Amino acid sequence: MELYPYFHIAPKLLEAAQRAEELARPQFREIESIQRYNQQKMLAAFNRAGVSESHFVGSTGYGYGDRGRDVLDQVYAYAFGAEDALVRHNFVSGTHTLTVALFGVLRPGDKMLCVTGTPYDTIQGVIGMSGREEPGCLKEFGIQYEELDLRPDGMPDLEAMEQRISPEYKMIYIQRSRGYSLRPSLRVEDIAPIVEIAKRKAPDSIVMVDNCYGEFVEREEPLAVGADMIAGSLIKNPGGGIAPTGGYIAGRRDLVELCSYRLTTPGTGREIGCTLGNNRELFMGAFHAPHVAGEALKTAVFASALFSQLGFGVTPTVEEKRGDIIQVMMLENAKNLIAFCKGVQKGAPVDSFVVPEPSDMPGYDSQVIMAAGAFTLGSSIELSADAPLREPYAAWMQGGLNYHSGQLGMLLAAQEMLDEGLLNLQ
Repeated sequence: MELYPYFHIAPKLLEAAQRAEELARPQFREIESIQRYNQQKMLAAFNRAGVSESHFVGSTGYGYGDRGRDVLDQVYAYAFGAEDALVRHNFVSGTHTLTVALFGVLRPGDKMLCVTGTPYDTIQGVIGMSGREEPGCLKEFGIQYEELDLRPDGMPDLEAMEQRISPEYKMIYIQRSRGYSLRPSLRVEDIAPIVEIAKRKAPDSIVMVDNCYGEFVEREEPLAVGADMIAGSLIKNPGGGIAPTGGYIAGRRDLVELCSYRLTTPGTGREIGCTLGNNRELFMGAFHAPHVAGEALKTAVFASALFSQLGFGVTPTVEEKRGDIIQVMMLENAKNLIAFCKGVQKGAPVDSFVVPEPSDMPGYDSQVIMAAGAFTLGSSIELSADAPLREPYAAWMQGGLNYHSGQLGMLLAAQEMLDEGLLNLQ
């Protein structure tokens, strides 16, 4: 493996990288096939929506008649196979986007059932779970929450759903990605039987999927198998590393309309909301998203192959089919975890000189360490790694705007561990 002279990687690590690429090659071919298909799908979405340079012009004030805003919604709807979509730069995070969706369609007295176990930390406060009853949460508005445990293998318990789901539930909620857990992320084929059970047992229920990290990983999105709503962040997969902020909600037209009333005001909904000159970046990010998501997937597969060779547990393994871009390395102790994140930071194009340190973070119950030197603050489609400092001392790695820099970032992470005497290369 040829290396630019600026970087110093131990010869044995370079040999391991070569072996890792060979192991990953079959998965790379499949990822590149999906990239090609989804890029064609995105181009078709732009063509069908009739995107024009005039749509890049920003609006101010109320934003009435912002043609670019409305056409961007059409592009995402076409790309996701949705009746409608709501794409806005003023969704401040994925959690905010999901919150708007939940409050948009649920009403006091409604019950929601999460069938993928306990959701990740920041959503717990939105719901108002025990010990996380944040002011203004769903619980304060009389919306009841229940959840089903996952099976011992981390997959949704379809038999339990058959017993539990009934018309009393207004929403069946699915978290596609693993969050800070080691359970598998869900592929569209895993979501399909959940939707089938939900629609058979509770025909009027709304099946909502937190689609964060899963966009463009496969040829289809959860809407293709009957989900009613999906939502996610534009600084993850669907923004292509170009969108500076924002989120999307897509799905049934009536539900998207309700969400627009929550985002702005009842009655005005999507008709207002200026774009302030952000349209061009949001369009461009959407266009690049299928390719960039594929590059992040390739980085994840390489990382899995490399760190498994170095003796660490990984999930998914290099051969496993993936439902999101996240790769987990079980690094066994705090020293390994911190060194790994320091190395990832050295592979960043921005702030490579920064040394990550564990710290408290709002919404999390333990200290968190994060490595991310990104063009967009907090962007999870750019190479990053983060982890709570708690058992099993696993690093959740995601992103990589292009595979070649992502690959180098993983090698620098391993090199940092080697430099600190934490790896024993035979």
